[in-house]
Amino acid sequence: MNNPIPVIIGVGQVNDRESLGNASLGLDSLGLMEAALRAADHDAGGGWLPMLDSLGVVDQISWPELGDVSVPLAERLGASPRFCYKSAYGSGDSPLLLLNEAANRIGAGEIKVAAVVGGEALRTAARRAATSAPGGAASSDNAVRAVSMRRGPSYRHRYGLIAPVDVYPLYENAGRAAYAQTLAQGQEESAEIWSRFSAVAAQNPGAWLRRRVSADEIKTASAANRPIAFPYLKLMVANSSVNQGAGFLVTSVAAARARGIGDDKMIFVGRGAAAHEPVDVLARSGFVESPSMAVSLRQALALNELSTADLDLVELYSCFPCVPKMARRVIGWPLQQPATVFGGLTFGGGPVGNYMSHAVVSMVLALRERGRFGLLFANGGIATHSHSMVLGRAAFGPNTFPQNFDYQSEADAIRGPVPPIEEDYIGPARVETYTVFYDREGAARQGVIVARSAHGSRFIAKVPDTDRAAIHWLTSGEQEPVGAQGSAIQGPDGDAWWQLN
Repeated sequence: MNNPIPVIIGVGQVNDRESLGNASLGLDSLGLMEAALRAADHDAGGGWLPMLDSLGVVDQISWPELGDVSVPLAERLGASPRFCYKSAYGSGDSPLLLLNEAANRIGAGEIKVAAVVGGEALRTAARRAATSAPGGAASSDNAVRAVSMRRGPSYRHRYGLIAPVDVYPLYENAGRAAYAQTLAQGQEESAEIWSRFSAVAAQNPGAWLRRRVSADEIKTASAANRPIAFPYLKLMVANSSVNQGAGFLVTSVAAARARGIGDDKMIFVGRGAAAHEPVDVLARSGFVESPSMAVSLRQALALNELSTADLDLVELYSCFPCVPKMARRVIGWPLQQPATVFGGLTFGGGPVGNYMSHAVVSMVLALRERGRFGLLFANGGIATHSHSMVLGRAAFGPNTFPQNFDYQSEADAIRGPVPPIEEDYIGPARVETYTVFYDREGAARQGVIVARSAHGSRFIAKVPDTDRAAIHWLTSGEQEPVGAQGSAIQGPDGDAWWQLN
């Protein structure tokens, strides 16, 4: 006898703009989640929420005083789910992880109806904090940065490599050099991808910023598009200053048909694949590619007996350009095709760990209208966690679930050697990758170089803002800094400073 086949039957998302002028009017994270699931229930014909056997919640960070909202949310929904839990933390792969777990339980016959949901009211939370502490630096970026520091100070933190926006540029610059692109070519690729994201968002009622932006505007620095961390400008980075919630309902084909759900409403869940990089970004083999991403994407296609040519739609996680750049090279997705169905984290909106719930919602809506198969790729942490899944208009075959989606051993098998860390190295070295941080006025405030010593160890060196020649060398595009030789010297603050040859 075939196992139950999991399908998504209802989707919902909400943008809460009521708090834009008055923080007291806005929904908190719990309210956004409730609204999203009620919308999903309505989309599925109603009456599903009291039947929930499983409620998986993406951990939220914008209202920390709420803690784990899974039980309060279930109570608001009038549900008593057997499985009621949140993800370990707000990671970008969490929605797909929770979807895969729900599909496994449905396929195993453990449950009949599951919900996955998340919500972040970072914009409201920042306004509330600013109101309670006038003159403070409350912002959604500060909230994300605070979460990044929870593991405590580390070697890379000392040099300013703290939040994702500080670290992803290391991948961008290393990747550009590996792709044999000039700085202008690398920026052009980012701008082309992002411009297509904005075009999708402009047509998506669920997106936060619904304005088409040209590639020229995205790659050109301006007062409205200031540099953040080289080579990224504001319009190239995730926009977490949003109030958004999204969720979806999963059940079996049999249960859906028993409740009158038509085949045109059901979207089938394909098998998924997940793998991870070391949490410590300095303990990785390099910054050009991600073995976990490659294995996750390739295995998701192989498990569902698909090739890239079979895909009508994709969502390649887009917190920063380096991620979809790497992902599209893994699967051979053309630059001319949009790599999103939601609009990307800049334009669709970047509600921390819950972006992919919005992507699932948008993928389901898109597949109901057109196409056969859609690929979802989720990235969590700092290129740390990868989870890929496929959704489709038809079943992927009997006995698809439950499945083991852990492909860590395959990722580890293709991982290159990791260089040792030498925190106190002084001497000749070459640039492995780098970035430059900017203040809110667009002035460079510090460069950071990840380098390899003469004997191959990895270390970090800074470039102070006073070294204008070195800052210019890193950012002008006149020559490629990656691979260039230099030296680490002892700086007056005790840290390693980079010295040009």
